[in-house]
Amino acid sequence: MGFLKDVPLLPHVFDSLLKFRVFLRNPVLLDWLDEIEAEVLQWEGTVVGLHQYGGIQFDHKGKEIGHLHSNGLLDVLYTREMKLLLLKEGRIQPHHVFEKSGWISFYILTKEDKNYAKELLKIAYDQVQKKFATRKPYTAQSVSP
Repeated sequence: MGFLKDVPLLPHVFDSLLKFRVFLRNPVLLDWLDEIEAEVLQWEGTVVGLHQYGGIQFDHKGKEIGHLHSNGLLDVLYTREMKLLLLKEGRIQPHHVFEKSGWISFYILTKEDKNYAKELLKIAYDQVQKKFATRKPYTAQSVSP
């Protein structure tokens, strides 16, 4: 079924169907997803857009920190060290496709999960902030002829 992601717009159609199903079965989840999006957009330098495989994607300074599918599945990118720390807490799972990467998956099922999802995204945001803060600025002297 992996080939389906290569069909133009199909992931977005599928995600829209997920959203419609959630609307019928658990409409409060849509409110929670909107709340997560609104909070993340308040963080400096963060933008939201469509994710290539459906849902919305959160980027900070041009780097994806995570994405949220309309069924409440949150995927977030961490360093492998951070991923291992979070896995030990027992609330997240390895990514549903890329298990051996820094990606994690977390299903939002309750109000508490909604709050934890915000924390997970904030950790990823802070990770990217720290990475950009420690990066040396580009100067003409830093490039060898």
